[in-house]
Amino acid sequence: MMVQEGNFTWVVPDGWLPPEGGEGDLINHESLMIMNTGAEQANLVIDIYFDDRPPVKGLAQIVEAERIKAIRLDKPEELGFRIPHATQYALRIRSNVKVIVQYGRMDVRQSNLAYYGTMAYPVN
Repeated sequence: MMVQEGNFTWVVPDGWLPPEGGEGDLINHESLMIMNTGAEQANLVIDIYFDDRPPVKGLAQIVEAERIKAIRLDKPEELGFRIPHATQYALRIRSNVKVIVQYGRMDVRQSNLAYYGTMAYPVN
């Protein structure tokens, strides 16, 4: 019997895309990592909330069965929307099947690389 791990809805309450900068593989960015351990494709809907403007809702993503997907939030071609740099935002990720969501930020504005990674908050 296969039990699929994860949740249907996840929230990242503290998004803040660092200002553009860095070089090579080490550039400021944020990412969502989505893991689908199930046998069915995950159809995701991502909503972005801001403190000073209306939300952007309904950004579609697909994660194939038993696969992972990394979504670079600094690349509008991956997300479907350009998140402004140095702007506070939050994310809601909804899926038709249970998935696992992790969020990470790389900030190279100082000589010591800063990387922040955390699990998103699962919502029942």
